[in-house]
Amino acid sequence: MKESTLDTVKKCLAECIGTMVLVIFGCGVAVATGCVGNDGIVATALAFGLVIVAMAYSIGNVSGCHINPAVSFAMLLSKKMSLKDFFCYVASQIIGALIGAAIVGLFFGSFANLGGNAAQETLVNAYGNGGSLFVALLVEIVLTFAFVLAILGVTSRTDNKAVTGIVIGLALTLVHLLGIRLTGTSVNPARSIGPALLQMIGGDFKAISQIWIFIVGPLAGAALAAVLYSFIDAKKAKNDGESGEDAD
Repeated sequence: MKESTLDTVKKCLAECIGTMVLVIFGCGVAVATGCVGNDGIVATALAFGLVIVAMAYSIGNVSGCHINPAVSFAMLLSKKMSLKDFFCYVASQIIGALIGAAIVGLFFGSFANLGGNAAQETLVNAYGNGGSLFVALLVEIVLTFAFVLAILGVTSRTDNKAVTGIVIGLALTLVHLLGIRLTGTSVNPARSIGPALLQMIGGDFKAISQIWIFIVGPLAGAALAAVLYSFIDAKKAKNDGESGEDAD
């Protein structure tokens, strides 16, 4: 059955809301804790993971709860969504991230230098700690690859539906635990673009000057995961088919 325009609107609204909530609570906790010390890092990682769990079980049945252009890109490459839906999803995700970043800015009183400490680095995804841009790009590729691979794997079987949100949330928590000290962890272009644009409006151009890392890295990681998983899954399906033929 052909999807109606209203269905598409509902999906886009769900993606917008989901991404907004992700930025409010994930980035909000990052600003509130400053990501100072292990406690701040763990709190921020858990915040991002728990938001994904909450959104997966609330809007997942509407849009699939991508709330991340990298995830949508992987689904497009895996032929699980159309090109039209991909662009609609990405636009909705970026709008949601902008709204979420604006709310975080209002909470903490400024769109520039949010938090005024290490939290700013996490919120806007500075590549951090004096590392090279190449290393930052590599980190984002590897983290996104692992995250998207987990998503593709857990969503490939309907038997996993009950635990899908939990697995994805834990995977996002995991990549944040490693990545926060390295790049601030993006693995999500929308969640980086929203805060970076708000920072730019507030007069801080550092984030927007580095934004390409947090667009190219996640999309490259997602593409790698989609291609590799398609190969693995195709091989498994072929082997299963051959086993069935032998049994006959």
